[in-house]
Amino acid sequence: MILSDQDIKRFISEGQVSVTPYREQLIEPASIDLTLGNHFLLPISPKDNVQSLKDPIQYDEVVAKSFIIPGKSFVLATTQECVKLSNMMTGFVEGRSSIGRAGLFIQNAGWVDPGFEGHITLELFNANDFSLKIEEGQRICQLVIARTHSPAISGYNGKYQGQLNTTGSKVFMDFDKY
Repeated sequence: MILSDQDIKRFISEGQVSVTPYREQLIEPASIDLTLGNHFLLPISPKDNVQSLKDPIQYDEVVAKSFIIPGKSFVLATTQECVKLSNMMTGFVEGRSSIGRAGLFIQNAGWVDPGFEGHITLELFNANDFSLKIEEGQRICQLVIARTHSPAISGYNGKYQGQLNTTGSKVFMDFDKY
């Protein structure tokens, strides 16, 4: 069941969902808007221009109140808000329509598991041929929250749990599992 605005407010007051800082004016009819933080990671091209996913990706780190994303470029960013979901809640991070209409794709890995706690890392891609300027504090995406039929036996405890800033890909850690 996707939560409505009144459900979101109720579950926040009950502690099933936490969004910090909490601003009631960011609650929409069936989502809550999240705002852009000031921490960005730009992937660095490897010397041979081929990145193995078995190896850590290197990033340039930028902390700034605004950031210019060149056309046809990718950058990681973060939300100002820290999100915490109980084992009964899950979330989907979606781009806002106005942002998408400006040619900025917000997310391609937007699932938030039950039990997750941390800032949301955003995968941003500017589809335009021109640059886009984004600014700290602007509404950048929306979190759609759903209640699961039953609680997850064990909540999320993966490699991105507790992230405080933009977190680069840790896909290289997945190869140890197989």
